[in-house]
Amino acid sequence: MTIELTPLHALLLDGQGGARSLTPAEVDNWTPEQGTLWLHLDYTEEGSRFWLEHHSGLPELAIDALLAENTRPRAAVLGEHLLLALRGVNTNPGADPEDMVSIRLCISDKRIISTRKRRLMSVSRLLEDLHNGCGPIDSAELIVQLNDRLVERMGTTVETLDDQLSELELDLLAEAGSEMRHAVRNLRRQSISLRRYYAPQRDAFNQLQSERLGWLTTDTRLALREISDRLLRHIEDLDMLRERAAMAQEELASIQGEQLNQRMYVLSIISAIFLPLGFLTGLLGINVGGIPGADNENAFLMFLGALTLMVAGLFWLFRRWRWL
Repeated sequence: MTIELTPLHALLLDGQGGARSLTPAEVDNWTPEQGTLWLHLDYTEEGSRFWLEHHSGLPELAIDALLAENTRPRAAVLGEHLLLALRGVNTNPGADPEDMVSIRLCISDKRIISTRKRRLMSVSRLLEDLHNGCGPIDSAELIVQLNDRLVERMGTTVETLDDQLSELELDLLAEAGSEMRHAVRNLRRQSISLRRYYAPQRDAFNQLQSERLGWLTTDTRLALREISDRLLRHIEDLDMLRERAAMAQEELASIQGEQLNQRMYVLSIISAIFLPLGFLTGLLGINVGGIPGADNENAFLMFLGALTLMVAGLFWLFRRWRWL
């Protein structure tokens, strides 16, 4: 049984920064002499899986890597093929940036096969550049430009998180509430989640620079090193964001503790004032004979006056002791 291949796109690079689309039949008849082929697939589709397993000519390990459900950023060489697993921030509408989108690539000198499940904006930008005639000219440059766009979007996300944290820190000086606690907690969670994938992605970049492949030129390695350095700066920024978010959480906890202590202090003062009053009223309210003033019609007013004087005396005493 033959299942038709339906790629997300199949492009033949013209070596000048442009590309033209190929039909599935042209993909099957493609030869390296025609130019560099970029085949982008959705690995969840049955046609993509069937083509990779029966018509791609790739080693089994490469096919397994392209079809893997869960991947960690890495780089590895398999013969003349370079296997890459990369992740980019999720900038799709309504998505969380830390829910990163993965892309898997198997690259040789004249063919790039990439797979994904969800749309990645960095790939879309790369496609636009190719259609506009200003995209990569070969496999090596495609690696550089794809990684450059991935890191660029990472930097934008880090800057957005930094701006959000700065606003929260300013709001923290004015007011601390449950909404702010949730916002700081969420921002700290995002920074931790992003760093979880940024760090191994940089390791993949470093590994990529050290691989000895003939079609990876010195200029390509230098460009990848620059991208790796930029990613390192973003990782350091994330570390700083995480520390600032932790300090903001500690400050929130301190403010809430102070507010709670202040409320408990007020309640303690109120209790200290009303404790002797309650004792006296309870003592005079027992139903036994011999209660003072039981036969005096002015005893109630006199008792109220005595309680008032006692409250005034307690206030004076607390102020003298600097409790109020």
